[in-house]
Amino acid sequence: MSAPPVSAPPVSVPAISGTSQAGGAPAIVVEGVTQIFGTRTIYADVSTTVARGEIFVILGGSGCGKSTLLRQIVGLLAPSTGRIEVLGHDMYAGRGDVLQRIGVMFQAGALFGSMNLLENVMLPLQVYTDLPAQACARVAQVKLAMVGLGDAGRSMPAEISGGMAKRAAIARALALDPPLLFLDEPSAGLDPITSAGLDQLILDLRRDLGTTFVIVTHELASILAIADRCLMLDRAAKGVIAEGDPRRLRDESSHPTVRAFFRREAEERAG
Repeated sequence: MSAPPVSAPPVSVPAISGTSQAGGAPAIVVEGVTQIFGTRTIYADVSTTVARGEIFVILGGSGCGKSTLLRQIVGLLAPSTGRIEVLGHDMYAGRGDVLQRIGVMFQAGALFGSMNLLENVMLPLQVYTDLPAQACARVAQVKLAMVGLGDAGRSMPAEISGGMAKRAAIARALALDPPLLFLDEPSAGLDPITSAGLDQLILDLRRDLGTTFVIVTHELASILAIADRCLMLDRAAKGVIAEGDPRRLRDESSHPTVRAFFRREAEERAG
């Protein structure tokens, strides 16, 4: 990936113990998580870990709880039972400033329509740092350049394509240089070429920045292209039915739902 056309001052956010990339401590620990809405159990007893620098994908059919689990991990929805630790901090008990060390790209991008792309990316810097306006703009410009939008800062969200909106949302998620990024359906609604470009961007960011990714998607092509490991939820089973390298799950799993998931998508693409 080419170097950004402008330099940016370092972003200073409160330090958090346990966030160093060195060592074997996982980025995320999920222990015995259950989510119940009313009388309906979405999933029960979900446990997993995500290693630092890993691209980890949460997948499964519609209604299995993929986005619900993501919201729990980022601190937006407390689980009915269980524990979630992110970067060494319990997300629902004394999480401190850990929210400033994660970036989130929501499914629709969630860009502010009244702000141009540069202003959207500047917003986290203005809220969480003491950088002057000019420095915030310089950092934001670098982040846009990193995702291939260096010339689009003055564009409004309504003026750009869906793929550009996804990239801009990633740039905003990168504003505070977080070691951990969460992406909810980043390829949804994109054509295959744009989706492949977004996959490559994720791989580039992991390579260049050492970023850990947690991604919710059901796009099989993207899963096989970028994921180191995946966790598969199932609506009928109300929990996890598979975890591991998606290529091995595709080729070796004996679970009928896992096999059907991978075969169905492969058959559709081949047709």
